[in-house]
Amino acid sequence: MTNLSSNDITQGGLANRSGRVLEATVVSLFTQHNFNEVPFRKWSKSPDNFGDDILLRDVPYTSIYGHNGKTEFLARSKRLSLDVRIECKWQQSSGSVDEKFPYLYLNCIFAMPEDFIIIVLDGGGAKPAAVAWLKNAATTRHLIPEEKTHKKVLVFTLVEFITWANRALR
Repeated sequence: MTNLSSNDITQGGLANRSGRVLEATVVSLFTQHNFNEVPFRKWSKSPDNFGDDILLRDVPYTSIYGHNGKTEFLARSKRLSLDVRIECKWQQSSGSVDEKFPYLYLNCIFAMPEDFIIIVLDGGGAKPAAVAWLKNAATTRHLIPEEKTHKKVLVFTLVEFITWANRALR
């Protein structure tokens, strides 16, 4: 097995690794609050076997284009009356992730079935105007139709998400 230095890793590989670190932080937060982490595919076969506080991974939905999409997490808790889909986006250097923010936002509104969606966005590499657009769209409920008044989309940095989780998961 070859041991690669960080100089040998492609930019895409580094982005994937950084994204996994963000996801591991989310998992750690929830498991420290007594949530069971379970792959959606496993949970869907026997949902009653995993308790009432669960963090599902790789949760499917049908995108606005009619394609299969997956979200990193869906947190559910009967005890806390919580049902929140969590999208993780890490962009450490300039790239194309931020150009997909409008697509992500429209999927949150029109394709993801949950009423509450959190986008965790960090890394410092996204274009400031793109981040501002996404945060403004969520705050002003941009394009959310009247029949979806129940829909709530929040955009957090990792620190903001940790703060939210520490309050919400008590």
